[in-house]
Order: sequence, then C-alpha cells, then structure tokens
Amino acid sequence: MSLKINSTSSPPQWKYDVFLSFRGDDTRKTFTYHLYSALEHRGIIAFRDEPQLQKGKRISPELFAAIEESRFALVVLSQNYASSTWCLDELVRILQCMKATERVLPIFYNVDPSDVRKQTGSFRRSLHQP
Repeated sequence: MSLKINSTSSPPQWKYDVFLSFRGDDTRKTFTYHLYSALEHRGIIAFRDEPQLQKGKRISPELFAAIEESRFALVVLSQNYASSTWCLDELVRILQCMKATERVLPIFYNVDPSDVRKQTGSFRRSLHQP
C-alpha cells in the first residue's frame, strides 16, 4: 500500500497531512524517526510530538488540535503502545476525528496484528498492567 499525499493539494483546513501516533520509548529514535524523515523528504507535512512537549496526566489541547488539523493519522502500534494511557487517549481522539472517513492507517511495529486485534501477547500484557 502506498500513501500518496500531495501537501499542496490539501484543503485549507488541514494544517498537517499526517499525524503520527506512537509510543516514544518504543520507536521515537528508531522507526518513527526514519518514518518522519522520509515523509518530510517527500514534502509531506507530518506532526509528531516532541520530547519537550509538555507531558501531564491529560493530552494537551495543542495535541488534540494537531489531530483535528491532520488529514490522515498513522498509528504505530508497538509492544508498549497500549501501556500508555497517553497513547490510548490519543488513539480515541484519532478514531473520533477520522474513523468515518477511514483516514487512520495502522503500522504494526514488532507486534503481530492478530495480537492487537485479539488483545493477546504483548498487547494483552500492556492493556492489563496496573
């Protein structure tokens, strides 16, 4: 599957072509870094949270706004994605904003898609952590 986005043809309501949702500890310095660089190289405007982004118990309004202002979302589902309430809250917001238009694309990074679908394996462990 090829994601073809021409940022110059994006409607004015889209500030970003792509919103990247990922578990920083799992993929920030590896897969997500390379993905973001490749998107940027192709002229695709992508949003990713930065390590210095204000962390707290709730997702910041700026992050919610970035989700709403993105044409697509790429969700990098990694082993510890589901153990982060931050990631899960982000995913809920992404699905609320984009599910009807099917603009959410999952990427399975070192997890089996069936583990995510059936909530087994590392995904089950992550979801059931205290």
